[in-house]
Amino acid sequence: MEKVRLNKFLAERLGVSRREADILIDTGKVKINEKRAEIGDRVDKNDKVWYNGKIIPFFTEFTYLLFNKPRGYVCSRRQQGENPTIYSILPKEFFELKTVGRLDADSEGLILLTNDGDFAFRMTHPKFSKTKIYHATLDRELLPEDFAKIEEGVEIFDGISKLKLKKIGVREYEVEMHEGRNRQIRRTFAARGYEVERLKRLRFGEFELGEIPAGGFRRVQINREGD
Repeated sequence: MEKVRLNKFLAERLGVSRREADILIDTGKVKINEKRAEIGDRVDKNDKVWYNGKIIPFFTEFTYLLFNKPRGYVCSRRQQGENPTIYSILPKEFFELKTVGRLDADSEGLILLTNDGDFAFRMTHPKFSKTKIYHATLDRELLPEDFAKIEEGVEIFDGISKLKLKKIGVREYEVEMHEGRNRQIRRTFAARGYEVERLKRLRFGEFELGEIPAGGFRRVQINREGD
């Protein structure tokens, strides 16, 4: 078996980015066969990799879920106020999976869950620029000047936000974005005086919600990149 880079191995097992894995290695928190690991090291099934005093199993079965998050649920593992967690409706076998990004409690639609940290990093880091498609229902129809301004760019507290819009109903719009700032779509429309009454994510990168019912999920296979 060909050895794999230690930072890639750690990213997949610990749910961190490869850069974060390098930091763990550099600070001496990782050992290989009882010796301090170094950046650039490679490992295989015959090596024992230690992190924080525990051996990390070499073989792990990666799981990838497409989940249709219902409105009113949070993506954390703990209930927040009266909002239950998505893990309360997922089978217990998936409790250890982490969400790839999040949707706020008032939003619904496609959420990815996995135990593959490297995959999660590549789906969420800004440098990979994954397209996200939403269906937004507003409290009123957009005025032409507001439609144009939102596509041009609106100032919100953490910078300029640009959304690509397509009108699909009287108060309904398809929204395309390539970022993932907290409640960005809602804040962008609010900056022009509109309230988002319903927000549903339909696509995240190459993954689509399709016909998955609310609260339902579908397992998918991923062609993972090599070292």
